[in-house]
This record gives sequence, structure tokens and C-alpha cells, in this order.
Amino acid sequence: MNYTVNQLKVFLKVAETGSVTRASEELFLTQPAVSIQLKNFQDQFDVPLTEIIGKKLYVTDFGREIAQIAERALNELNTLKYKTREFNGLLAGRLKISSASTGKYVIPYFLTDYLDLHPGIDLVLDVTNKTKVMQSLKKNEIDFAIVSVIPDEFKVKEEILIENKLYLIGSTEHKNNSNTLIYREKGSATRQAMEAYFKGKKGLSSKRIELTSNEAVKQAVIAGLGDSILPLIGIKNQLLDGSLRIIPKKNLPLRTEWRLIWLEDKKLSPVAQSFLSHIRENKEELIHKHFNWYDQFKA
Repeated sequence: MNYTVNQLKVFLKVAETGSVTRASEELFLTQPAVSIQLKNFQDQFDVPLTEIIGKKLYVTDFGREIAQIAERALNELNTLKYKTREFNGLLAGRLKISSASTGKYVIPYFLTDYLDLHPGIDLVLDVTNKTKVMQSLKKNEIDFAIVSVIPDEFKVKEEILIENKLYLIGSTEHKNNSNTLIYREKGSATRQAMEAYFKGKKGLSSKRIELTSNEAVKQAVIAGLGDSILPLIGIKNQLLDGSLRIIPKKNLPLRTEWRLIWLEDKKLSPVAQSFLSHIRENKEELIHKHFNWYDQFKA
């Protein structure tokens, strides 16, 4: 056999996602590139690794066993890489973080300086919806999660990062659809906050639109499809260029906090402990440096 590390990575990601399309997205490769790597890897086995039934890809029993071996092999290769870095005096390892979608406007600013200080650390940052973030945390697949709401179903520790302010937002150009409300999908923290705010309020239209990301909601509001409650952190540029406006409403903004959380009983790795210490030591300076615009916008 003459398989490559890239073939192992591609097959493992296809096995994890059950999809060539999703694997290509997560690996930042084209679909043809993933398909070629998958075929080249398959050609080295007489037994099928995957099969297509009704246009859906399934991993065979043999394929699942090979995926487990591939995962162990890649973990050992990572260990070899980090040991080499440690021998050269570098703090080395992987820092795995999962962030709720709007957290992508927060966490990079807490990472940049830290990663510059520690070039031996590899970052794995997954930006997804709140439900998947909680699943990854509960399964102990990550070091930290970035969320605005503490989970109820299991115990965690936390480090507050920055205040999260949510306003009712509308289009500046289109003001005739304010009777339509645009919501995030169920399970979203923003959706929960919005439903809590509007619950029981009189005079609301029954017209509702549901979208699956804050970015999609933002673009829909700009286009004039309706109004929505959105985190201020994610609409800075649109407020500055005038495509969005804050609609003054009683009891707004809603206020929560973006926070770094981890399992209460988790033994943090040296890399995770180092990152947490970096945040605690530099948080105020980072907030002043990157978020001093935050109080500029008010209803």
C-alpha cells in the first residue's frame, strides 16, 4: 500500500461527515479534489470503503474500521509533530474551539496575539450553530466553546469575554416591512432571546420568516424582508455604511455575555491552560483595542 497523509485526512473527513460535499467544505478543498483523493485511497483496498445508495454516501463496516485506524494514525503523526516542536523549546499542541455562529466576530481577536506568541500551536476552530457546539462540548471533543448562554444540561466553568448586546434592527432603505419578523432557527440563542422579548406583546404581525444563520438574517433585513433582533457585534460595518439601522424599542438592548466555557471536570491540556491564562491576563487590553467602537451605537 502507498497511501498518503492527505488521503487519510480526506477519507476520515468523508467518513465523519458522510458527504463528499461537506468534507470538501470543511477541508477547504474542491469536491473533485476530495473525490480523486477518495478514489485513490479506495484503489488500495479490495473491499469497498463506501457505497452509494439512492445518491447518498454510506461508509461500509470495513470503511468504519479503516476510519478508526486512520484517526489513530493521524493522532500519532500529530504527536510526533508536537514532540519535535517541544524539543525545540516551543509550547506545542492543538487548541480545539467550537463557536456559536456570531462568536466568529469575537473569538479571533482573543486568539491572534496568542497564536503569534506560540507558533507551535495548531488551532482548530469550528464555527457552527449552538446545538452542535453543545454536542461537541458534551462529548469532550473540544477544549472550549464560545457561547452567549450557559447550558442547563451539564456543568461547565466559564470565563466572561465581552458583553453581548442585541437590538431590533431594520433596513435603512426599506422601512415598509417592519410588520414582518425574521427569526433564527430553533435552538439558536438569538432566537430564544427574540422569542422571549416578543412573547405576549400585542399588535405583532403573524408574518414570520425563519433563516438558519445570522448572516442570512442580516442580508434579509438589508434587503427589506423584515426586521430582526440581532447582536450588535455582527453588524458594525452595516451600521457604519448605513444599510442597517437600530430601531428604538423599550427594554432593548437585550444583554447577555460572550463567554469561554469548558466542562467542569475537564483536565485542561497545557495548551488550553496557556490560552486561558492569556485571556485572563490580557482581556481588558484586548477589549479596549478591538471593541472600543461598541458603545458608539445606541438606540
